[in-house]
Amino acid sequence: MEQIKIGFIGTGVMGTGIIQHLLTLPNEIHIFNRTKKKADSLIKKGAVWQDSPTFIAQNCQVIFTMVGYPKDVEELYLGQDGLLHHALADTIFIDLTTSTPSLAVKLNQAAEKLGLSLLDAPVSGGDVGAKNGTLSIMAGGSEEKFARVLPLFKTFGQNIVYHGSAGSGQNAKMSNQIVIASTMIGVCESLTYAKNAGLSLDLVLKSISTGAAGSWSLSNLAPRMIVDDFEPGFYVKHFIKDLSIALEEAERMELKLPGLQLAHSLYNEISNAGYDDNGTQALISYYRQG
Repeated sequence: MEQIKIGFIGTGVMGTGIIQHLLTLPNEIHIFNRTKKKADSLIKKGAVWQDSPTFIAQNCQVIFTMVGYPKDVEELYLGQDGLLHHALADTIFIDLTTSTPSLAVKLNQAAEKLGLSLLDAPVSGGDVGAKNGTLSIMAGGSEEKFARVLPLFKTFGQNIVYHGSAGSGQNAKMSNQIVIASTMIGVCESLTYAKNAGLSLDLVLKSISTGAAGSWSLSNLAPRMIVDDFEPGFYVKHFIKDLSIALEEAERMELKLPGLQLAHSLYNEISNAGYDDNGTQALISYYRQG
């Protein structure tokens, strides 16, 4: 890809891992985060700090965004000082946030009216995938623009799939989150059963992780559950957001998804118990009550 300036807004747990891979490119990487301290390690590694999203828009030709909630995405792009109002001609925006399909369509249309482009490209793989550059990336929007930024995706993603028009990436991510939701219940219930049966949890994982029960959650999050490591690779509060979006989309499609509904309910329970800022593996706490 040509020597352009690349912007990245949102240096949280996932964003930091992704930016570290982008910093291996010869391109300048400009970053912004609401809390500058969280970006200090990236600045030390060569990232260029900008004092606002506006400066990112005015200086970069490809801009990644990864923020918390759909309302944050909408404000970032369409607010009074929104990115779309300050962007350079032909800028390609890539929203990595897990957001609503309808908002992805709305932002894509707004961008196109201004001669800009926007891809919705949520990712999966957690902090481990971001750190190792092995994320799954689910993209929607212009196929031509997707092909143009594919070399950038390849710096931090391993399984990169173009799904179709705007919003398709977000719908693919909802499918991903629905699988994870029920899988996390299964992992927690498996460990709870094994513990009550008097088994070694480490040996149980050794037996089942590579068999038919194997999953990313079982291999990567179950070991954390065993030692009560609830540090966030992906926050409970953000997972609840994702499950809420999936439920809303399912309702719109007139689908009944009881597994998704149960997971949403259980995660809300641990949220109410104070686990919002923990990782999704904190669901095991529900099964340890009483």
